[in-house]
Amino acid sequence: MSISNIAVIGAGTMGNGIAHVFAQNNFKVTIIDVHSAQLEKAIETINKNLNRQLSKGLITEDQKNNTLHNISSNTDIASGVSNADLVVEAATENVELKLKIFHQLDQSAPVSCILASNTSSISITRIAAATKRPEKVIGMHFMNPVPVMKLVEIINGYATANEVTEVIVNLSKRLGKIPCAVNDYPGFIANRILMPMINEAIYSLYEAVAGVEEIDTVMKLGMAHPMGPLQLADFIGLDVCLSILKVLQDGFGNPKYAPCPLLVNMVMAGRLGIKSGEGFYSYADGVKDLVVSRSFIK
Repeated sequence: MSISNIAVIGAGTMGNGIAHVFAQNNFKVTIIDVHSAQLEKAIETINKNLNRQLSKGLITEDQKNNTLHNISSNTDIASGVSNADLVVEAATENVELKLKIFHQLDQSAPVSCILASNTSSISITRIAAATKRPEKVIGMHFMNPVPVMKLVEIINGYATANEVTEVIVNLSKRLGKIPCAVNDYPGFIANRILMPMINEAIYSLYEAVAGVEEIDTVMKLGMAHPMGPLQLADFIGLDVCLSILKVLQDGFGNPKYAPCPLLVNMVMAGRLGIKSGEGFYSYADGVKDLVVSRSFIK
């Protein structure tokens, strides 16, 4: 299978990062989002991140310009994927939305096109069942921030063809990433291990075993984690953490995955982490100037 034209569904943080990486590696990329303002914001973010790479000497001016030249945008799925060799869906982590999108993709994308999802927890097998090409449906879970993080978790659905897995593994390597192929069970590998750890850190706070800074410091200095679990939860988005834990709890039917009541309350209160300006930490200027939030327990 020859891959040269990429369509990315969703112009949010993950979508623009995925588009950035493909375009920087000389693929033609179409970012698709129903909101034109979101598409404009995505292009601005990519340009900003390219300028950061340029200032660090990681790319040249020509490489920056070529990357931007490789990117186009579209608000219509049908026309946006009409000549795609690979579609990477990076929409909101909502199962019904993803099923709807993949049904549309199956109708609009060329029959040879591989359909990939950047989902962090939703079953690839279930997503594939919304199409008539389940053998061409696969998970391609990038890590955030996409231009920086090396890992791509490749998730094989029940019917994913070996040839498709091989193509996506090799494609990930062409992007300068390190692919790890796993099978389709709740949370896959990354979040099956990560989310219970984050949940346990939240429980430790909820039960007053230690404070925010103490919990994160123990994991950073004692376990050599680059970021503590509570700060990482803020970075991921507490709503996303809650959603993934519910997928794990429903998928395994095991109460050990039940989300901490504190996490549930914080999400209901709109305390989602960096994206809302406050989670376990308060963010005066994005990821800068973070201070421990003093009012998260009610």
